[in-house]
This record gives sequence, C-alpha cells and structure tokens, in this order.
Amino acid sequence: MRVIAATLHTVRLPLVHEFQTSSHAKRHLDHILVELTDASGAVGWGEIASASHPFYGPETVETATLVAERYLLPALVGTNWEHPADAARSWAKVRGNEFAKAGVDMACWVLAAEASGRPLAELLGGTRDRAATGVSLGIEPTIDALVEQVSAQVEAGYRRVKLKIAPGWDVAPVAAVRAVYPDHDLHVDANGAYPADDPSFEVMRALDRYHLTMIEQPFAPRDFVGHARLQAQLETPVCLDEAVETLSDLETMIALGAGRVLNIKVSRLGGLTTSVAAHDRARQAGIPVWCGGMHEFGVGRAANVALSSLPGFTLPSDVSGSDKYYARDVITPPVETTDDGYVPIPTRPGLGFDVDTEWVAANTLSTIHVEE
Repeated sequence: MRVIAATLHTVRLPLVHEFQTSSHAKRHLDHILVELTDASGAVGWGEIASASHPFYGPETVETATLVAERYLLPALVGTNWEHPADAARSWAKVRGNEFAKAGVDMACWVLAAEASGRPLAELLGGTRDRAATGVSLGIEPTIDALVEQVSAQVEAGYRRVKLKIAPGWDVAPVAAVRAVYPDHDLHVDANGAYPADDPSFEVMRALDRYHLTMIEQPFAPRDFVGHARLQAQLETPVCLDEAVETLSDLETMIALGAGRVLNIKVSRLGGLTTSVAAHDRARQAGIPVWCGGMHEFGVGRAANVALSSLPGFTLPSDVSGSDKYYARDVITPPVETTDDGYVPIPTRPGLGFDVDTEWVAANTLSTIHVEE
C-alpha cells in the first residue's frame, strides 16, 4: 500500500453541554481530521484529538498540526507498506507527540481496512459484536445539577458513569450520587489534580468507602510511586490514564503495582497500533482495560468502538453516542447507543461509517495538503 496524498482538516464543533474538568472548561472542540488516499483511490480517515490548551497533556492543536505536516506525513506519503504497524515505523524517529501520531496511525488502519474490504474491528482482532458504554460527566455548578446529569445518563441506559473530581469537589458529590444510585457502576477521575500527600490520601481513603469501580489518575502523570503507595492502601482499584503513554510505562505500572486497571486512549498511546499492543500486554498481566475518550468527533469515536471489540475490554468504555456531545457529528449515521447501554460494532468495511464531507467542509477552520 502506498499513500499518495494526505490532507489535514482542522474542524470546530460546538459541544451540546459545557464540560468542566479539574483544569478547564470546554464549550467547543477543535480537532484535526486526517484524510489519506492511496494509489487505488481508497480513502482512510483518522482523528487527531488534541486539546486546544496544554492541560491534559503537552500537545495542542497547533503543535500537532506542525508535527503532522512537517514530520509525520512527509515520512508516510510515498512509502510502501503492507500493514498499518509497518506504516507507523516510517515516523519512528519522532519522539513523543502521541496525539499527532495517533491520528495518522488511525487513518492508516482505516485505509488498510477499507482497501482490504474488512471491518476495522476485524482487522484489529476484535471478537465481540457490541461494546458496553459508559459516559463521562464534568464538574457541575452544584451537586443537585450533577445528580440531575447522572440521572439523565442512567435513564439513557449508560452502564457506567464517570465523575470528574478535583480538590474540594470529591467526597460530597460522590456521596450524593451514591445515595441516589447505590448499585450503579460509578467511578471517579481526577486527571492528576491531587498532590500525593497525606491530605490527598485521606480523601482517597474516604472515596474508598463508596464502592467505586475505580479511582482514575489521582496523582501527577509520572508519579508511579505515589500511585503504587495509594493502591496498597485501597480496596478500590486505581486506574492509570495520563501516566501510561508508552508500553514501557505500562511495564512500570505492572512492576510497581501502581494500578489494577488501565484506561487505553488511542490518542494518548500514539494510535491503534500501540493500543492493541497495550491491550495484549495488560490482558497477559490480568489487568482489565477500557477505552477512554477525548470527546472525539465521529471518526475517532468509531475507531474507539472498533477497538473496544477486543476481548480484554471487559469494562464499559467511553464510546457513548454522538448526541451526548454533538448535535450533528461528522459521520453518518452517528454513533448510537441501544436502550440497554451498548454500541453495536460496525460490520461494514473500513471505519464502518460514512464521513460527512460536506459537514466537515462547513466546519473547517483550515486545511493542509501533502502530496507525493
């Protein structure tokens, strides 16, 4: 296979509901859609889901655009490859910049699936025909507003609800939600907002009483030792997210016992190639995984759905319906959840959805084109 042309489309979509994390609020998102074309005319789409600000991680839309345009696409375009993992080797010299890599890598996988007439999930090694869905809720102005949001998502059928927490917004909102939903699959995510000190440990031990599925990334991304100390004190599994960017990070997590659950985010791990490898290693180590999200548009969301078909994804993933975040998505039909909280795994070749190129064009802020 040989990519002869590539285009980066920077697209802006408004969110249907403002999303507040421990670091910032989001009202709209700018993501980069990657379009690859091979010599036969087949097209593969990927998504660079970088944030606009360097709060979740160091990359932004601007930095990802620069790296993709200057380094990743020139290395890929005109190169012959048989498997997407081989395509990823073309930019192996580029360090870091995992979000930029993820969008290009994803497009290579979708292109390979499209060209071979196989569904993306099948090409990845998926074994199930549906994925259990979870939803992530931000920090709300009041606890009552949060409980109202949780109720709406439970009634919509989502099998797991994740609550964002931060210092000062943790035990009280969790207690309120648990009082209303004592048995629902509930977990919390701090995005590394807490210092690994005695007061934070006290908060985490207090949360331990609420029978959470997991406490996700309470401490700073590189603090494997702090997470290991915490995990030794809790019955609740600690889940690592931002801490695991590479397969070497996953080995550190396993060796130190720094967590008992892994959030696999395609963007954070540099693409589907590494995500599949992380799934395989975690499964070998007996660590359950789930697919986290970055509020992807439909292209990245569809790739997450396909990835969630792999056998190690035993926990509900952030593959909620498109309408949870966007009034109109960039794919048709949009990703939809069933009444009982699942997303069907597409069986069509390639991404499994059509990209609405007219809607993409109507919402595009800028484009960059690279040719052989």
